[in-house]
Amino acid sequence: MTKKSRIIALPGILVAIMIIFSCTKNKTADHPGPFDSRVVHPEWTESAVLYEVNIRQFTKESSFLAFTEHLPRLKELGVDILWFMPIHPIGKENRKGELGSYYSVMDYMDVNPEFGTMEDFSTLLSSAHEMGFHVIIDWVPNHTSFDNQLLADHPEWYDRDEDGELVSPYDWTDVVQLDWSKAEVQDYMLDALKFWVELGVDGFRVDHPHKTPPEFWERARPELWKIRPVLLLAENESQTRFLEEGFDMNYAWELHHLMNELTAGRIGLKTIRKYFSREGKTYPRNVYRLQFLTNHDENSWNGTISERLGEAHEALAVFMFTIPGVPLLYNGQEACLDKRLEFFEPDPIDWKECDFTELYTKLIRMKKENPALWNGESGGTVEWIKTSRARQVLAYSREKDNNAVVSILNLSKKPVRTRTDLSRLAGDYTNPLTGESVTLPLDDPLELDAWGHLLLVKK
Repeated sequence: MTKKSRIIALPGILVAIMIIFSCTKNKTADHPGPFDSRVVHPEWTESAVLYEVNIRQFTKESSFLAFTEHLPRLKELGVDILWFMPIHPIGKENRKGELGSYYSVMDYMDVNPEFGTMEDFSTLLSSAHEMGFHVIIDWVPNHTSFDNQLLADHPEWYDRDEDGELVSPYDWTDVVQLDWSKAEVQDYMLDALKFWVELGVDGFRVDHPHKTPPEFWERARPELWKIRPVLLLAENESQTRFLEEGFDMNYAWELHHLMNELTAGRIGLKTIRKYFSREGKTYPRNVYRLQFLTNHDENSWNGTISERLGEAHEALAVFMFTIPGVPLLYNGQEACLDKRLEFFEPDPIDWKECDFTELYTKLIRMKKENPALWNGESGGTVEWIKTSRARQVLAYSREKDNNAVVSILNLSKKPVRTRTDLSRLAGDYTNPLTGESVTLPLDDPLELDAWGHLLLVKK
């Protein structure tokens, strides 16, 4: 499965040129951010890897109890935080498709009867906790279904247009917009969040928080922590105010799109390097960033990993697990999910093992065992390594105490020969994907296949 890498000899004059080229001091992406994030993360997130669960499509039964049978397999995979897409009853009025959208919530304090009962969910939650998982659920505060009882009981809690009509955001015709300027809306939503945390839920992935005020989450976080430490993930990238005191983490959407553009040949590595320069100047180190190759939106609407990334999948998986951030796997990603899952209809996953099952298992183990790759300030910063093929090869290291991880990635469609300045990283290393032992610095140039990579962990 692993793309081939090998060391070859180059003529002496070229070696000398490459050494001169690579003598420039490595630079770090560790720049102070422009805002002060005072968020303290739950200790169990230090080396966390998220796994997004789509209950509807995960099993043929589409149930909490059927999913519970997969917990041992996910434990073996190594993920430790399970994020469940919305588990609430789905609105029937203006429903899309046969089953409707998970994001059209009819009742914030109940579960979708198609998935099982509240007792079934509690059983799943207890089983997950007993096996060492933490569980977060999708939360949809921006809008409700048309037949949510809140609309009948509190019509004044909803947005209206200039004609007094209810508002549906975008083309989401199955939902109606809440008015978050109302204190009553905020009080109700906080009570609903507390309900689930008291039940045992460990946090929330908050859908489309764009029109919810950051002040609400700054109020909600300490209230929820009085019950238990919670993880709050915002499906947002543009509003960093959310990360000052409310949320632990937001989405690295821009990098996700850049990876798609890179594999399509529409941008080069210069753009990727500029991205990380901006990233270091935007976010303080204690902020978590969600890194992903796919998720429920990308899979259903923009294409499978095979469609978008093709042969680059493995190299970009290595990339995702070795840059700063919290990696996310979407259900079936480790089993070579090769179809766009239907969003409003039944479409169960055909579970199978493939080469990526082993790859992701090894990458997760590597992250867990190496503090250099841990999240936020617990991990090491990025040190960029000069290469002789800067247009094709991205090379960097991350170090923390006596731990070091080195990544050399050929992010291009053609084989390359490259020399990198690895003298500062001298020592004995192991490739965690192949078990091969390697001593740095390399005596000879490195040859990488198209989309090939060399991943090394210091012994």
